[in-house]
Amino acid sequence: MSITTHKSACILCSINCGINVEADLEKREILKITGDKDHPTSQGYICQKATRLNYYQSQERLTSPLRKKEDGTFEEISWDTAIQEIADKLVHIRDTYGGTSIAYAGGGGQGNHLAQLYANTFRKVCGTHYIYSSIAQEKTGNFWVHGKLFGAQNCVYVEPIEDAEFGLIIGANPMQSHGLYKARRIVGEISRDKNRTLVVIDPRETETAKKADYFLQVKPGRDAWLMSAMLGIMLQEGLEDKAFIEEHTNGFEEMKPYFMDIPVQEYCEIAGVDYDMVLEVTRKMCAAKTVAVRSDLGIEMSLNSTLNAYLKRLLFLVTGNFNKKGTNHLASWFMPVIGNTREDRQRYTQVTKTREIAKLYPPNVLSLEIDTDHPKRLRALFVDSANPVHNWADTQAQKKAYKKLDIMVVVDVCMTETAREAHYILPAANQFEKYEATFFKENMFHLRKPIFAPLENTLDEPEIYTRLVRAMGGLDGVDFTALEQAAIADNENPGKGIFQAAMMQASFTIPNFNAISPIALRESLGKVMPEQSGNAAFAWFGAQLYAQKYPKAIRQAGIEGKGGELGNIIFDKILNSPSGLMLSEHKYEDTWELMKTKDKKVNLSIPELLEDWLLKLPKVLEEQAQIEKDYPYNLINGERRTYNANTVIRNQEWVKSGLEGALKIHPEDATKHGIQKGDSVQLTSRAGSIKIVATITDEVQKGVLSMPHGHGMNYGKKNSYKEVGAMPNQLTSATYCDPLAKTPYHKNVRVKLEKIEEEVLV
Repeated sequence: MSITTHKSACILCSINCGINVEADLEKREILKITGDKDHPTSQGYICQKATRLNYYQSQERLTSPLRKKEDGTFEEISWDTAIQEIADKLVHIRDTYGGTSIAYAGGGGQGNHLAQLYANTFRKVCGTHYIYSSIAQEKTGNFWVHGKLFGAQNCVYVEPIEDAEFGLIIGANPMQSHGLYKARRIVGEISRDKNRTLVVIDPRETETAKKADYFLQVKPGRDAWLMSAMLGIMLQEGLEDKAFIEEHTNGFEEMKPYFMDIPVQEYCEIAGVDYDMVLEVTRKMCAAKTVAVRSDLGIEMSLNSTLNAYLKRLLFLVTGNFNKKGTNHLASWFMPVIGNTREDRQRYTQVTKTREIAKLYPPNVLSLEIDTDHPKRLRALFVDSANPVHNWADTQAQKKAYKKLDIMVVVDVCMTETAREAHYILPAANQFEKYEATFFKENMFHLRKPIFAPLENTLDEPEIYTRLVRAMGGLDGVDFTALEQAAIADNENPGKGIFQAAMMQASFTIPNFNAISPIALRESLGKVMPEQSGNAAFAWFGAQLYAQKYPKAIRQAGIEGKGGELGNIIFDKILNSPSGLMLSEHKYEDTWELMKTKDKKVNLSIPELLEDWLLKLPKVLEEQAQIEKDYPYNLINGERRTYNANTVIRNQEWVKSGLEGALKIHPEDATKHGIQKGDSVQLTSRAGSIKIVATITDEVQKGVLSMPHGHGMNYGKKNSYKEVGAMPNQLTSATYCDPLAKTPYHKNVRVKLEKIEEEVLV
């Protein structure tokens, strides 16, 4: 019988809820999706997007490696030809211009997490450390602030709104974008609980704002003024948690004076919020027993984004709401999604001298690093499971830059807007055709088995990277036979540490072993793992490291084991937990051990942000006033709606309504321009222009517009495509961004608005 049920996970947001998938294997169709009650975090909860994942499975797929011809069209080639030609070109560029002339873009898209260990080996063979990642387009300001506050940029903390007496949500809309476990259910429960308070700060009256006890409708880009005013109230009225500050922080006396002089009422007026309400909310926050703060792209891709990251954290730190139940607290990752760039080892890009943060580089400068005559410019770009042309800032600048590359390679499941710019396209297996893993959230790991067989002539990414590394000479002279034999012997004689000993021996005898270790594990342990799960062999090494670092927390999660065998026990549980498992449980008193500062205290003072940012907020207003003269409307770019998911799903049928993605306009602005619902309008920014259908609503403020992401995609077959809706990044600019983290200001795109008059046919 071809109809079977499988456990997996949703791939459409970072929460990765567990799902039960009923599938017809012969027809390669998903028939029904329900929530997996055995999943340790989602516990049966899913949203409407997960139920429609068959539209991801049924989208038009790439089924052969492609090479661009001189006329711009593509021709099918064999895998051997594609791998060898790409490898030869990359080796030539590396050996002629240096590894830093090669960049890697993407990674992790569509939930592709397993592949990144193998991509790391590939990058090392290329000789590059340049990773331009989508997470660096959004979160690196946060990571940089974490480095200053907590001692390492990859310190991870959680935002448990569900456990807090007082929940503050800034620039986020969990009712649509999630970001919280069981988001809609939790927000609903809090809104009905008279003993709890929910506050939302947002320029738009979102679905979450409508559930809040207090809604502070801040003007777009003015969050820094509002949060500064709240901190001013706290410190000027002496409402800070003095005992917490004394015991757990450094730098309070250095930080405090900057907020003692904040003109609170004036800042509230600048932010566009009611002064009395801000007073009431702030005092209530300070009086609450537990406070948790949740934020997202609304303040991360907005003016003052790195300063916003700092001020948001000061709100819960100054009030003592950290590292205890019901508050923001530190956690651990089974395998870190990001790294830590130490200040004494700071690296920069060659052309724009942009700093590395968390071992990542911001997409905003990628086109600038290519489109130049600089002798150390980027000459090769490898894109994996990402669609920069559509999803990253400044579409026009990217397209222009990519034409200057010596080679551009895209690995993806579909023909994306970015793939069409490439010289080579490599077709990958999708999320339901290969082993994959979720370890994006804290303290857990979910290894997902494939549901369908891969499409003929597609490969999973670990295999693609292994072939490229081999073709580039990265495995020359390396023999994994001894490791494979040790894996077989260990499997036959468990508990004796045979494979651990062999891995230790290999690290001393095989040159450059650390760089190629994911492939070494795949080619040895992976061959004795069950059901072709060898791509997950690296989890064995992760389990060993995790067992060494957090044995107490692992035991507190109910996993028993001693010494070196604990890592093997964890690995075995990973392989045999189809719904995933919690690997550890840190008691709140133990979370301070996760701090990376020497004295385990928070460093409250960040002079660069206090001196160079907070004190210069008036200058930001002046700069914006100049832009507003020519571009009077503030466009909130990239709103998350019921049926959009970036460009992961390229199937028009999945959107129940609003396929084109309407622009939201305030009624007064619509009247001013004579716009009615359904009219076509034109938006023009300094970077470009788009046409979009309008809808009218008072959920946006006067002078503010909002459009969704995930539209403006091109649908069609082979070389015939039709663009449906408006592509947001036609309007954004690579240079309009945060000066430190280079995060684009997607939530503050200044535009002109015009109604498009219909042509009269004579």
